[in-house]
Amino acid sequence: MVDNRYATALVIGSVLSLLATVYLSVAMGTQHWYQYHSQPASNDANNGSDLQTLRQDFEGEDVDERIYSIALFRLNGTLGLWWRCILVPQDSHWFKEPDPIMVTKCQAFTLPQQWESKYRSPGNINSGEDLLRTYLWKCQFLLPLVSVGLVFLSALIGVCACLCRSITPTLFVGLLHLLAGLCSLATVCCFLAGMHLIHEISELPEGMDYSPGWSLFLALVSSPLQIMAAALFIWAARSHRQHYTRMTAYRVA
Repeated sequence: MVDNRYATALVIGSVLSLLATVYLSVAMGTQHWYQYHSQPASNDANNGSDLQTLRQDFEGEDVDERIYSIALFRLNGTLGLWWRCILVPQDSHWFKEPDPIMVTKCQAFTLPQQWESKYRSPGNINSGEDLLRTYLWKCQFLLPLVSVGLVFLSALIGVCACLCRSITPTLFVGLLHLLAGLCSLATVCCFLAGMHLIHEISELPEGMDYSPGWSLFLALVSSPLQIMAAALFIWAARSHRQHYTRMTAYRVA
C-alpha cells in the first residue's frame, strides 16, 4: 500500500518526466539550436551567381563542413542536431527583383556526416583532425538519444513496478532520470562548445550576428525537469522504504 504523499510525488514526477521527454524530442527534431543573421546581399549578377552556387552546394549530400558553414553564415541559416537550413529567394534570378520572396531550404545531416571527423581547418583534410570538435559533435548526436532511451527504460521499469505493486524499483527509476538529465545538459554544453570552436577557426562575414535558438532552450529546460523528476522518485522510494522498515520493526516489537 502506497501512502498518498508518495503517490502524489510519483504522479508529479511522471508529469515532469513526460514534459521533459516532449521538450527534448521536439528540440532534437528541429533546426533552431543556433541561428545566424547576415547582412542583405547586394543585388548584382556576380553576387547572385555566387549565392546560387553556394545554395546548390549546400543541398548536396556530400557537402563538407566548410561549404555548409559558409552557407549558414551568409544566408541567414539555422542549425540543429540533425538539420541545417538556409533562407534563400524562391526565384533563382532573385538579383533581378527588388524584393524577392524568401523560402527556407533545409537539409538533413546524413549518418556518415554525423560520424565524420572534424578538421582544424573546416573541410580541409590536410589540416589534420581536430579531436576535440570531433568528439563534441559525436556527443551532441548521441547524448540526447541516450537521454530519451534512459527515460523510456525507466518508464518500462515503472510499469513493471506497478504491475508488481512495489515501489522499490522507483529508486532505480529516479537514478535513470538523473542520468538522463545529465545527458541532456551535456548535449547543450557540447553543442555550444562546438559552435564556439567553429566560430574561432572560421572567417565570419562582416556584420553577421548569431545567437542560440528556441530549440536549444527547450533542450536546456528538459534537463532540470528530468532532475526534478529524479529527485521526486528517489525521495518517494527512500521515504517509503524507511516508513516500511519502521512499521515492520514496530510490529515485531
